[in-house]
Amino acid sequence: MNHPLLQVEDLKIHFPIKKGLFSKTVGWVYAVDGVSFSLNKGETLGLVGESGCGKTTAGLGFLRLIPPTSGRITYAGRDISEADKSTLQGLRKEMQIIFQDPYSSLNPRFTVNEILGDPMEIHGLYPGKQRRERIEYLLEKVGLSPDYARRYPHEFSGGQRQRIGIARALAVDPAVVVGDEPVSALDVSIQAQIINLLIGLQKEFRLSYVIIAHDLAVVEYICDYIAVMYLGRVVETGSYKDLYLNPKHPYTRSLLSAIPLSHPAQTKNRIILKGDVPSPINPPPGCPFHPRCPERMDGCDQHRPTLKDIGGGQMVSCFQY
Repeated sequence: MNHPLLQVEDLKIHFPIKKGLFSKTVGWVYAVDGVSFSLNKGETLGLVGESGCGKTTAGLGFLRLIPPTSGRITYAGRDISEADKSTLQGLRKEMQIIFQDPYSSLNPRFTVNEILGDPMEIHGLYPGKQRRERIEYLLEKVGLSPDYARRYPHEFSGGQRQRIGIARALAVDPAVVVGDEPVSALDVSIQAQIINLLIGLQKEFRLSYVIIAHDLAVVEYICDYIAVMYLGRVVETGSYKDLYLNPKHPYTRSLLSAIPLSHPAQTKNRIILKGDVPSPINPPPGCPFHPRCPERMDGCDQHRPTLKDIGGGQMVSCFQY
């Protein structure tokens, strides 16, 4: 039986709110409050939702860059939910991340050679001459000249810096790469180039991706499956075709209605949600989306729905189903 390469079950990450002289805990921020998904070898999962929904925190959580409060994280059949420091160091080689901001994610005091070479040194990979050859190879793969290895980050544009960030993620031969909004800080024309680059690298290196994004138009072109998050929880999952052609959850439909149309003659019904996203410090009872939901029913404010399989691999957390 083939097991998923990465499996996350009911992941929760709660941050304490401390006040007073003795730092007494007076409340909690429920940043991630029950996220579950699985990722197979060579697949791409999109984790989407509006700003503040907890998708980046979830990504850092299953990479164990933030300790989870509870839940189960399994990588290649191994439970890594409570792995110790030495186990995590070996895990870092297998699971890498591309950060959102290409300006602050690169050390300005390091050359590209050091940025790409240090991870190899830490994990004991490509010693001596092999390391220099590996760095030149990675730079060519991401569309940069090998001569750039001697330059510093401030000598590059935003798109070039993100290419360096991608090369750094690939430096230690990972199996899973998490892209934390890898194109949101770039111009639209550069976004297309980076997305095409990621697709090409995935095929060549047989990578598995988790792409975190708030723009559903971006994940449409790269993701096999999509998980939609709202206020720390997954409210709908399915293939990108199912979610784009037949979205079930009212929140998913509102997100899709916000995608700009490519032709001025096209029209669509824009779904405007009323109110603001509730605070993760004090989430509403029942369904977390019910205060803004245009289709809420009796009981939505009292009972919390769970993800239910509605067929075809699509799951939705809504009492309508």
